[in-house]
Amino acid sequence: MNERELIAKLNWVYSLELNQVDLYIAQARSVEDIYLAKTFARIAAIEQQHVDNIAAEIKRRGAEPTELGDVISPLLGKTTGFLSGLAGPKAMLKLNINLEEKAMQHYKSLIVKVGFDRRLFEVFWDNLIDEDIHTAWFANKLKELERLEQYSSP
Repeated sequence: MNERELIAKLNWVYSLELNQVDLYIAQARSVEDIYLAKTFARIAAIEQQHVDNIAAEIKRRGAEPTELGDVISPLLGKTTGFLSGLAGPKAMLKLNINLEEKAMQHYKSLIVKVGFDRRLFEVFWDNLIDEDIHTAWFANKLKELERLEQYSSP
């Protein structure tokens, strides 16, 4: 992968991470369950660290993070977060699992391609592990909600 392709990939990941930040902030504001709200807010903060790390890597290469991503990704994240909030906690968790799994796919693909750059390799691994932890938490919480729903049904 040449430098131009790498910067394009970094900007793609940057945009996806920006989307996740605003998605989780919107979801945190849309749920009544304080544990879900606090968790979504905490995950948004972790995703913001991903945004900052990717932006730093883009700048380290003499480029700037995409302005299009700075505008569209937060808008999409806020809208999706708001709409998923209307659908309820289970729908939010299912959406989040899908998004986190996509993010993990991107990171796994990039890790293989950037092994030559130790610093970027480590950033991608750290982000991948965070996304995996988020996915596991969402899946566990979804199972919990489904169990509660099962026992509360007449």
